[in-house]
Amino acid sequence: MSTAETGLAETPAADPRVEVLPARDVPLGGPRAMTVRRTLPQRSRTMIGAWCFVDHYGPDDVTSTGGMDVAPHPHTGLQTVSWLFTGEIEHRDSLGVHALVRPGEVNLMTSGHGIAHSEVSTPATTVLHGVQLWVALPEEHRHTARDFHHHAPAPVALDGGEARVFLGTLAGDTSPVPTFTPLLGAELLLRPNATVTLDVDPAFEHGLLVDRGDILLAGTPLRPAELGYLAPGRTTLTLTNTTGTDARLVLLGGTPFEEQIVMWWNFIGRTHEDIAQARTEWQAATDRFGAVQGYPGDRLPAPELPGTPLKPRGRTR
Repeated sequence: MSTAETGLAETPAADPRVEVLPARDVPLGGPRAMTVRRTLPQRSRTMIGAWCFVDHYGPDDVTSTGGMDVAPHPHTGLQTVSWLFTGEIEHRDSLGVHALVRPGEVNLMTSGHGIAHSEVSTPATTVLHGVQLWVALPEEHRHTARDFHHHAPAPVALDGGEARVFLGTLAGDTSPVPTFTPLLGAELLLRPNATVTLDVDPAFEHGLLVDRGDILLAGTPLRPAELGYLAPGRTTLTLTNTTGTDARLVLLGGTPFEEQIVMWWNFIGRTHEDIAQARTEWQAATDRFGAVQGYPGDRLPAPELPGTPLKPRGRTR
């Protein structure tokens, strides 16, 4: 169910339990890097459910920025979730998948024990704008086989906006894309000055990323590029668009991920030795990651490991 209120409704008091996470600018993709805004992980919060990485980019005029050109690179122990607002990205991976990422269509790639892929904005793209997300795989599944799924969710009407559910269940719609832990991922559009209340799973913690508009999450202001966090225990989330234009948001959620992980470069493991082994095998071009066919250039080399052992980290309490 969802409800909407417009007009002169009283503004709810800010909820002190909403944690506001700012973004930081990070170069992505090696020597031809584009800049992204990263809200997860950070020191104050490392995960939301199994979501462990949130990059938000654009809108970028690719004629001036060069767009996205990320050469073949490896992943272990995670799933990548690509979601665009505008533009188009060509995906190639060592599973043999050659696919396009388009607005409103989710591409989910499972690395499992190891995969490699490249991501390049297409010549038809003039403005590139979207999010790149990672999901940590639980111990029992982190060495699973490589996999890839595509889904184009239909819009679901809300009183005051609409939702596109690309993972999990929200507003009566369920994505068919499989995950290894309970997760939620959805794009939300809120009409000008609308308030929407969504029923959510109280076992989930949630994060709300603002792409466009000024938002109140449970009464707490969020501005574009900020991520609002709420701990488990809620049965509803109330969102208000305080601007006179449409707002666009990405809602993420999941049950708390209780395992400790080591995340470095493009790898997720459980120990420093896991990461070091993955790096060695990538540099040696072993069969663990396979080869990406069709990319016109060299693959990305792994950076040097830090001089001190990588330490596991768990969910921020």
